[in-house]
Amino acid sequence: MTLATGVGSMPGDDTRAYVEAVRLTLGELPDLAFVPELPGRGVIANMTGRALAIVDGIGVDLQRAGWRLTDASGIDHRRARSLLAQDLDQVEEQAQDYDGAFKAQVTGPWTLAATVEKPRGDKVLSDHGARRDLAQALAEGVRGHVADLRRRLPSVERLIIQVDEPMLPAVLEARVPTASGFGRHRTVHPPEASAALEIVLAAITDAGAEPWVHSCAPGVPWQLVVDAGARGLSVDHAVLGAKDFDALAQALDDGLVVALGVVPSTDPVAVPSEKALTEQVLRWLDMLGLDPAEAREHLVITPSCGLAGASPDWGRRALSLSRDVASHL
Repeated sequence: MTLATGVGSMPGDDTRAYVEAVRLTLGELPDLAFVPELPGRGVIANMTGRALAIVDGIGVDLQRAGWRLTDASGIDHRRARSLLAQDLDQVEEQAQDYDGAFKAQVTGPWTLAATVEKPRGDKVLSDHGARRDLAQALAEGVRGHVADLRRRLPSVERLIIQVDEPMLPAVLEARVPTASGFGRHRTVHPPEASAALEIVLAAITDAGAEPWVHSCAPGVPWQLVVDAGARGLSVDHAVLGAKDFDALAQALDDGLVVALGVVPSTDPVAVPSEKALTEQVLRWLDMLGLDPAEAREHLVITPSCGLAGASPDWGRRALSLSRDVASHL
Protein backbone atom coordinates (compact mmCIF):
# COMPACT_ATOMS: atom_id res chain seq x y z
CA MET A 1 0.00 0.00 0.00
CA THR A 2 1.26 3.45 -0.91
CA LEU A 3 1.18 5.87 2.01
CA ALA A 4 0.83 9.66 2.12
CA THR A 5 2.25 12.22 4.52
CA GLY A 6 3.28 15.86 4.76
CA VAL A 7 6.77 17.31 4.65
CA GLY A 8 6.45 19.06 8.00
CA SER A 9 5.57 22.76 8.02
CA MET A 10 1.96 23.97 8.05
CA PRO A 11 0.27 27.40 7.82
CA GLY A 12 -0.59 29.26 11.01
CA ASP A 13 0.92 31.62 13.56
CA ASP A 14 -0.61 30.87 16.96
CA THR A 15 -1.51 28.13 19.44
CA ARG A 16 -4.99 27.66 18.05
CA ALA A 17 -3.57 27.07 14.58
CA TYR A 18 -1.16 24.49 15.98
CA VAL A 19 -3.96 22.55 17.67
CA GLU A 20 -5.86 22.53 14.38
CA ALA A 21 -2.75 21.41 12.48
CA VAL A 22 -2.35 18.41 14.78
CA ARG A 23 -6.01 17.47 14.29
CA LEU A 24 -5.64 17.87 10.55
CA THR A 25 -2.57 15.67 10.19
CA LEU A 26 -4.06 12.91 12.34
CA GLY A 27 -7.39 13.07 10.49
CA GLU A 28 -6.14 13.35 6.91
CA LEU A 29 -3.14 11.03 7.26
CA PRO A 30 -4.31 8.06 9.36
CA ASP A 31 -1.43 5.83 8.20
CA LEU A 32 1.52 8.26 8.38
CA ALA A 33 0.82 11.41 10.39
CA PHE A 34 3.57 13.80 11.47
CA VAL A 35 4.48 16.40 14.06
CA PRO A 36 3.40 19.71 12.49
CA GLU A 37 5.74 22.70 12.41
CA LEU A 38 4.37 26.24 12.27
CA PRO A 39 7.29 28.57 11.41
CA GLY A 40 4.80 31.44 11.19
CA ARG A 41 5.04 31.65 14.99
CA GLY A 42 8.53 33.15 14.74
CA VAL A 43 12.21 32.26 14.95
CA ILE A 44 11.80 29.90 17.90
CA ALA A 45 9.43 27.84 15.76
CA ASN A 46 11.28 27.86 12.42
CA MET A 47 13.38 24.93 11.31
CA THR A 48 16.60 26.20 12.89
CA GLY A 49 14.97 27.14 16.19
CA ARG A 50 13.14 23.82 16.26
CA ALA A 51 16.34 21.81 15.84
CA LEU A 52 18.21 23.89 18.41
CA ALA A 53 15.44 23.05 20.86
CA ILE A 54 16.52 19.42 20.48
CA VAL A 55 20.34 19.67 20.53
CA ASP A 56 22.02 18.44 23.69
CA GLY A 57 25.17 19.73 25.39
CA ILE A 58 25.57 23.17 23.80
CA GLY A 59 24.19 26.61 24.57
CA VAL A 60 22.57 28.88 22.00
CA ASP A 61 21.17 32.40 22.06
CA LEU A 62 19.29 34.54 19.58
CA GLN A 63 21.32 37.57 18.45
CA ARG A 64 20.49 40.34 16.01
CA ALA A 65 22.16 38.35 13.22
CA GLY A 66 20.40 35.12 14.15
CA TRP A 67 21.09 32.06 16.29
CA ARG A 68 24.60 31.92 17.81
CA LEU A 69 26.47 29.36 19.92
CA THR A 70 27.06 30.56 23.50
CA ASP A 71 28.39 29.25 26.81
CA ALA A 72 24.88 28.92 28.23
CA SER A 73 21.37 28.78 26.81
CA GLY A 74 19.76 32.18 26.36
CA ILE A 75 16.13 33.01 27.02
CA ASP A 76 15.11 32.42 23.40
CA HIS A 77 16.74 28.99 23.42
CA ARG A 78 14.74 28.13 26.53
CA ARG A 79 11.59 29.48 24.85
CA ALA A 80 12.21 27.25 21.82
CA ARG A 81 12.51 24.21 24.07
CA SER A 82 9.37 25.16 25.97
CA LEU A 83 7.39 25.63 22.75
CA LEU A 84 8.49 22.25 21.42
CA ALA A 85 7.42 20.57 24.67
CA GLN A 86 4.01 22.30 24.49
CA ASP A 87 3.58 21.19 20.88
CA LEU A 88 4.43 17.59 21.74
CA ASP A 89 1.92 17.77 24.61
CA GLN A 90 -0.73 18.57 22.00
CA VAL A 91 0.40 15.70 19.79
CA GLU A 92 0.35 13.29 22.73
CA GLU A 93 -3.11 14.40 23.85
CA GLN A 94 -4.72 14.10 20.41
CA ALA A 95 -2.93 10.91 19.28
CA GLN A 96 -4.01 8.68 22.16
CA ASP A 97 -5.75 6.21 19.84
CA TYR A 98 -3.37 6.60 16.89
CA ASP A 99 -1.54 3.42 15.85
CA GLY A 100 -0.26 4.16 12.35
CA ALA A 101 3.29 5.08 11.38
CA PHE A 102 4.38 8.49 12.64
CA LYS A 103 6.98 11.03 11.51
CA ALA A 104 8.84 13.90 13.15
CA GLN A 105 11.26 16.31 11.47
CA VAL A 106 14.59 17.82 12.51
CA THR A 107 16.95 20.14 10.65
CA GLY A 108 20.12 18.35 9.55
CA PRO A 109 23.72 19.10 10.58
CA TRP A 110 24.73 20.89 7.38
CA THR A 111 21.74 23.19 7.22
CA LEU A 112 22.32 24.01 10.89
CA ALA A 113 26.01 24.67 10.25
CA ALA A 114 25.04 27.04 7.43
CA THR A 115 22.52 29.00 9.52
CA VAL A 116 23.96 29.08 13.08
CA GLU A 117 26.87 31.35 14.02
CA LYS A 118 29.96 30.67 16.12
CA PRO A 119 30.38 32.59 19.41
CA ARG A 120 32.44 35.33 17.71
CA GLY A 121 30.47 35.48 14.53
CA ASP A 122 30.38 33.86 11.08
CA LYS A 123 28.77 30.53 10.42
CA VAL A 124 29.59 27.28 12.16
CA LEU A 125 30.26 26.08 8.62
CA SER A 126 33.59 27.95 8.65
CA ASP A 127 35.08 25.85 11.48
CA HIS A 128 35.79 22.11 11.18
CA GLY A 129 35.66 21.51 14.92
CA ALA A 130 32.52 23.58 15.49
CA ARG A 131 30.54 21.82 12.77
CA ARG A 132 31.60 18.41 14.10
CA ASP A 133 30.58 19.40 17.63
CA LEU A 134 27.22 20.69 16.38
CA ALA A 135 26.54 17.42 14.51
CA GLN A 136 27.35 15.41 17.63
CA ALA A 137 25.15 17.62 19.82
CA LEU A 138 22.33 17.19 17.32
CA ALA A 139 22.79 13.41 17.32
CA GLU A 140 22.63 13.24 21.12
CA GLY A 141 19.59 15.47 21.14
CA VAL A 142 17.83 13.31 18.56
CA ARG A 143 18.36 10.23 20.74
CA GLY A 144 16.50 11.93 23.56
CA HIS A 145 13.84 13.23 21.15
CA VAL A 146 13.11 9.73 19.87
CA ALA A 147 12.84 8.42 23.44
CA ASP A 148 10.42 11.24 24.27
CA LEU A 149 8.27 10.48 21.23
CA ARG A 150 8.25 6.77 22.11
CA ARG A 151 7.03 7.63 25.61
CA ARG A 152 4.33 9.94 24.32
CA LEU A 153 3.16 7.63 21.47
CA PRO A 154 3.39 4.09 22.89
CA SER A 155 1.07 2.61 20.24
CA VAL A 156 3.27 3.74 17.34
CA GLU A 157 5.55 0.95 16.14
CA ARG A 158 7.06 2.61 13.08
CA LEU A 159 8.58 5.95 14.06
CA ILE A 160 10.33 8.00 11.37
CA ILE A 161 12.69 10.92 11.92
CA GLN A 162 13.06 13.05 8.80
CA VAL A 163 16.31 15.03 8.61
CA ASP A 164 15.77 18.22 6.61
CA GLU A 165 18.78 19.34 4.56
CA PRO A 166 17.74 22.14 2.16
CA MET A 167 21.25 23.66 2.37
CA LEU A 168 23.23 20.51 1.59
CA PRO A 169 23.77 21.25 -2.13
CA ALA A 170 24.87 24.83 -1.35
CA VAL A 171 27.32 23.55 1.28
CA LEU A 172 28.84 21.08 -1.16
CA GLU A 173 29.05 23.66 -3.96
CA ALA A 174 30.53 26.55 -1.89
CA ARG A 175 27.43 28.72 -2.31
CA VAL A 176 26.91 29.71 1.35
CA PRO A 177 27.83 33.41 1.80
CA THR A 178 30.26 34.55 4.51
CA ALA A 179 29.23 37.10 7.17
CA SER A 180 30.42 40.02 5.01
CA GLY A 181 28.36 38.83 2.09
CA PHE A 182 31.29 39.36 -0.27
CA GLY A 183 32.67 35.84 -0.15
CA ARG A 184 31.57 32.24 0.03
CA HIS A 185 32.47 29.53 2.51
CA ARG A 186 34.76 26.86 1.18
CA THR A 187 33.21 23.70 -0.14
CA VAL A 188 32.72 20.78 2.19
CA HIS A 189 34.01 17.65 0.51
CA PRO A 190 31.65 14.68 0.14
CA PRO A 191 33.43 12.37 2.67
CA GLU A 192 33.06 14.95 5.45
CA ALA A 193 29.50 15.76 4.43
CA SER A 194 28.63 12.07 4.56
CA ALA A 195 30.35 11.59 7.93
CA ALA A 196 28.34 14.33 9.68
CA LEU A 197 25.09 13.02 8.23
CA GLU A 198 26.05 9.52 9.28
CA ILE A 199 26.50 10.64 12.91
CA VAL A 200 22.91 11.91 13.03
CA LEU A 201 21.31 9.12 10.99
CA ALA A 202 23.08 6.45 13.03
CA ALA A 203 21.77 8.05 16.24
CA ILE A 204 18.23 7.84 14.86
CA THR A 205 18.68 4.17 13.94
CA ASP A 206 20.29 3.32 17.28
CA ALA A 207 17.37 4.96 19.09
CA GLY A 208 14.96 2.66 17.28
CA ALA A 209 13.56 4.99 14.61
CA GLU A 210 13.77 5.05 10.82
CA PRO A 211 15.99 7.81 9.33
CA TRP A 212 14.81 9.71 6.26
CA VAL A 213 16.46 12.70 4.59
CA HIS A 214 14.41 15.42 2.92
CA SER A 215 15.41 18.25 0.61
CA CYS A 216 13.39 20.35 -1.83
CA ALA A 217 16.59 21.75 -3.34
CA PRO A 218 17.92 20.69 -6.74
CA GLY A 219 21.27 18.95 -6.97
CA VAL A 220 21.10 16.79 -3.83
CA PRO A 221 23.64 13.92 -3.99
CA TRP A 222 21.14 11.21 -3.14
CA GLN A 223 23.66 8.39 -3.34
CA LEU A 224 25.79 10.15 -0.71
CA VAL A 225 22.68 10.42 1.47
CA VAL A 226 21.94 6.71 1.07
CA ASP A 227 25.55 5.79 1.83
CA ALA A 228 25.31 7.87 5.04
CA GLY A 229 22.52 5.61 6.27
CA ALA A 230 19.21 7.09 5.11
CA ARG A 231 16.37 4.59 4.79
CA GLY A 232 14.06 7.08 3.11
CA LEU A 233 14.54 9.91 0.60
CA SER A 234 12.00 12.74 0.47
CA VAL A 235 12.18 14.69 -2.80
CA ASP A 236 10.40 17.37 -4.79
CA HIS A 237 9.39 15.89 -8.15
CA ALA A 238 9.59 19.29 -9.86
CA VAL A 239 13.34 19.76 -9.23
CA LEU A 240 14.48 16.25 -10.13
CA GLY A 241 16.74 15.84 -13.13
CA ALA A 242 17.95 12.87 -15.10
CA LYS A 243 21.02 12.53 -12.85
CA ASP A 244 18.73 11.95 -9.84
CA PHE A 245 16.82 9.12 -11.47
CA ASP A 246 19.47 6.42 -11.13
CA ALA A 247 19.93 6.98 -7.39
CA LEU A 248 16.18 7.04 -6.73
CA ALA A 249 15.50 4.00 -8.90
CA GLN A 250 18.27 2.11 -7.10
CA ALA A 251 16.85 3.19 -3.74
CA LEU A 252 13.41 1.81 -4.62
CA ASP A 253 14.98 -1.39 -5.97
CA ASP A 254 16.87 -1.79 -2.69
CA GLY A 255 13.70 -1.46 -0.63
CA LEU A 256 14.28 2.10 0.58
CA VAL A 257 11.41 4.57 0.79
CA VAL A 258 11.06 7.42 -1.70
CA ALA A 259 8.63 10.14 -0.62
CA LEU A 260 7.69 11.90 -3.85
CA GLY A 261 6.43 15.48 -3.61
CA VAL A 262 3.88 16.00 -6.36
CA VAL A 263 1.08 18.09 -4.81
CA PRO A 264 1.69 21.88 -4.98
CA SER A 265 2.85 23.30 -1.65
CA THR A 266 1.28 26.74 -2.22
CA ASP A 267 -2.17 27.62 -3.50
CA PRO A 268 -2.19 26.81 -7.25
CA VAL A 269 -3.97 28.87 -9.87
CA ALA A 270 -5.56 25.66 -11.17
CA VAL A 271 -6.05 22.81 -8.73
CA PRO A 272 -4.66 19.56 -10.20
CA SER A 273 -6.98 16.58 -10.21
CA GLU A 274 -6.29 13.30 -8.45
CA LYS A 275 -6.16 11.61 -11.85
CA ALA A 276 -3.60 14.04 -13.27
CA LEU A 277 -1.32 13.70 -10.23
CA THR A 278 -1.62 9.92 -10.24
CA GLU A 279 -0.69 9.81 -13.92
CA GLN A 280 2.29 12.08 -13.18
CA VAL A 281 3.57 9.58 -10.60
CA LEU A 282 3.04 6.65 -12.97
CA ARG A 283 4.93 8.42 -15.77
CA TRP A 284 7.81 9.07 -13.38
CA LEU A 285 7.97 5.42 -12.37
CA ASP A 286 7.94 4.49 -16.05
CA MET A 287 10.90 6.83 -16.67
CA LEU A 288 12.74 5.01 -13.89
CA GLY A 289 11.94 1.70 -15.53
CA LEU A 290 10.06 0.44 -12.47
CA ASP A 291 6.87 -1.59 -12.23
CA PRO A 292 4.30 0.43 -10.23
CA ALA A 293 2.95 -2.75 -8.66
CA GLU A 294 6.37 -3.45 -7.16
CA ALA A 295 7.43 0.14 -6.38
CA ARG A 296 4.24 1.30 -4.69
CA GLU A 297 5.02 -0.50 -1.42
CA HIS A 298 8.06 1.75 -0.99
CA LEU A 299 6.55 4.95 -2.36
CA VAL A 300 5.06 7.74 -0.24
CA ILE A 301 3.12 10.68 -1.72
CA THR A 302 3.62 14.17 -0.26
CA PRO A 303 3.21 17.84 -1.14
CA SER A 304 6.20 19.18 -3.08
CA CYS A 305 7.61 20.87 0.02
CA GLY A 306 6.43 22.34 3.33
CA LEU A 307 3.02 24.01 3.48
CA ALA A 308 3.95 27.06 5.58
CA GLY A 309 3.31 29.37 2.63
CA ALA A 310 -0.10 27.90 1.82
CA SER A 311 -3.50 29.16 2.93
CA PRO A 312 -5.17 27.06 5.64
CA ASP A 313 -7.68 25.77 3.09
CA TRP A 314 -4.96 24.69 0.68
CA GLY A 315 -2.94 23.14 3.50
CA ARG A 316 -5.87 20.86 4.23
CA ARG A 317 -6.54 20.16 0.56
CA ALA A 318 -2.88 19.37 -0.18
CA LEU A 319 -2.81 16.66 2.49
CA SER A 320 -6.10 15.15 1.36
CA LEU A 321 -4.92 15.18 -2.28
CA SER A 322 -1.71 13.42 -1.27
CA ARG A 323 -3.76 10.76 0.50
CA ASP A 324 -6.12 10.33 -2.48
CA VAL A 325 -3.27 9.96 -4.98
CA ALA A 326 -1.63 7.38 -2.73
CA SER A 327 -4.87 5.41 -2.57
CA HIS A 328 -5.11 5.36 -6.38
CA LEU A 329 -1.64 3.89 -6.62
